[in-house]
Amino acid sequence: MEPLFTLQDVSIRYKRSGNIFRRSSYHDALKSVSFNIYPGETLGIIGSNGSGKSTLLRLISGVIKPDSGQIINHGASVSLLVLQAGFNPHLNGRDNAILNGMLQGFSRKDVENNLTAIHEYSELGDFFYEPIRTYSTGMRARLGFSISITLKPDLLLIDEVLSVGDSQFKKKAEETMAQKIRSDQTVVLVSHTPAQIKRLCDRAVLLDSGFSKAEGDPDDILRIYENLNHTQIR
Repeated sequence: MEPLFTLQDVSIRYKRSGNIFRRSSYHDALKSVSFNIYPGETLGIIGSNGSGKSTLLRLISGVIKPDSGQIINHGASVSLLVLQAGFNPHLNGRDNAILNGMLQGFSRKDVENNLTAIHEYSELGDFFYEPIRTYSTGMRARLGFSISITLKPDLLLIDEVLSVGDSQFKKKAEETMAQKIRSDQTVVLVSHTPAQIKRLCDRAVLLDSGFSKAEGDPDDILRIYENLNHTQIR
């Protein structure tokens, strides 16, 4: 099967600002990461805090570029599910939905054809036509989730556990995500929760200190992850 995405020896580093007591330094967030993403699979990315999981999703989505290596998109549309990100506070929810969808690579026509579905799923009512600056944190999260989940990218990137508004909407969001993952939607799911990776994913990649340490069956990868954590704790 031909991959949707190919990562080859991808690395990225950030500069840490210095001060009068310390010189500037660099942090290698990812170091020589390589793997493929295949159509229809749910790929789990697991690792401890600071292992580079969120940075990896931002690279795949095209939000940031690697310092070295290659990320090859074989013609796929991509949506990074980041709640509340990229909204213009002076625009209303409808206009932000259009802008956000276009930033994800969809045409204006495609987004406008999905506006009714986005509006209905968000359960924002008349607030959909009010400026984002009047929204609560939960309302912004609802809109962000509704945009990403209603538009149908070839690859959906999900960062950690979703928390979107009140308990009723959160349950609805979790059920929708489970349906997406069970369908032929290609998903990359970042998590540090082994049970979630085991329950939802077909394949897993373990990140450790910026490296792709292991790749394969989720049960095998989780055993390596648990042994690694046990060794580090000791």
